[in-house]
Amino acid sequence: MVRTIELSDELAARIEGHLEDDETIPEFLEELVSIYEQEGRFLQEGP
Repeated sequence: MVRTIELSDELAARIEGHLEDDETIPEFLEELVSIYEQEGRFLQEGP
C-alpha cells in the first residue's frame, strides 16, 4: 500500500538541504524512519 503525504514547501526545502547525491525525498524519509526504528530515537549531530 502506498500512502501520500504532503510537505510544505519550506519543509521540502529543508529536507532537500540534507539529501545526498541523487537521493530523493522519499528515500531520505525512508532512511530516517529506518534509523529511528533501529535506534529508538533520532541521532543528533554536532555538540
